[in-house]
Amino acid sequence: MGHTPYGYLIENGKAIIDEAAATQVRELYKNYLSGLSLTNAAKEAGLDLLHSGAKRMMRNSHYLGDDFYPAIIDKESFDAVEAELSKRSTKLGRNDLYNASKAKRPPTAFRLGDITENYDNPIRQAEYLYSLIESEVI
Repeated sequence: MGHTPYGYLIENGKAIIDEAAATQVRELYKNYLSGLSLTNAAKEAGLDLLHSGAKRMMRNSHYLGDDFYPAIIDKESFDAVEAELSKRSTKLGRNDLYNASKAKRPPTAFRLGDITENYDNPIRQAEYLYSLIESEVI
């Protein structure tokens, strides 16, 4: 295990809730849902986080509880924060995800036209043969 999420302690190989930190996590969710910005919601909860850290913390699904971590946040609050993040992001025009254009694949099927001329010069003959190559559209 690499990192223990804020709000938990590991004792005897088990994750337990650190009530003081868990209270701050709950406050972060509550503050954000009350209309504060990510940074201000964290500040009001007593957490020194930038907006990206607060957002990452609120999207941590461990707070819902799983096989190892006990739940700190209820599903309704977690889902409400996700909906609010999406709503605010859309309102600010930040939901336009980058869509890379599909890479153009070079043709792989070719046809050689009828050879009607022969040149003594090998370079000239190669130029002529290459000019007869037609790619097939796939």
